[in-house]
Amino acid sequence: MDQKWMTLKQWIDESKKIVFFGGAGVSTESGVPDFRSKDGLYNQHDVRFDQYQPEYLLSHSCLVDEPKVFFEFYRQKMDARNAEPNAAHRYLARLEDEGKLIGIVTQNIDGLHQRAGSRKVFEIHGSTQRNFCMRCHKRYPENAIYDSKEAIPHCDCGGIIRPEVTLYEESLPDEAVMQSIQAIRNADMLIIGGTSLTVYPAASYVHYFRGKHLVIINKARLYYRLDPENDLEINDPIGEVFAAISDMS
Repeated sequence: MDQKWMTLKQWIDESKKIVFFGGAGVSTESGVPDFRSKDGLYNQHDVRFDQYQPEYLLSHSCLVDEPKVFFEFYRQKMDARNAEPNAAHRYLARLEDEGKLIGIVTQNIDGLHQRAGSRKVFEIHGSTQRNFCMRCHKRYPENAIYDSKEAIPHCDCGGIIRPEVTLYEESLPDEAVMQSIQAIRNADMLIIGGTSLTVYPAASYVHYFRGKHLVIINKARLYYRLDPENDLEINDPIGEVFAAISDMS
């Protein structure tokens, strides 16, 4: 086995308060596309949406100004209901059950961590599993938007039903942000996985870490400043890494 993987396993065994900070790369092994890679959502050509900038299609402006476009894109591209948790999600849930992992800070909106059994999940970009009315704030289940026969789904009060997802131009949810920062501050080990650390302000949260071990697991190099004695960067698929070290237990 790769020496870096063995070091990661050793550090996990030694640590008592692990926090995982994850991005889209955690879910790609479950068949959920990321955004910016060559096969990501922003690089998938579709004649219905090619006239728009990718960020606009998931923006507050699009939701308000062109809701039909927003919901057509959302239904076509953001539906992760049939995705299943992969080895990374399952291993993190196991670490929480063992009392070693104190929180997952996720930029993902697919709910796969919870489906794997994780409970301490801080969703800083919201979730496609929850919806609400923009007028009366009535809550709606995951299927409400996908199953609606309307191009623009409406509540009984006449308001538009929207996903509880943080869109471009919107602020991150205060409670999830505070919980994420507090967890990172308290961690003795921080594992960053499946993210390029380019989406702000979320990427800035890692600077609150003051623990012993910082580990990056991402297929592409991040060139993040690391301490060679206490930190580690692994450039392999995160599900593959976690599956291997899980088998070592």
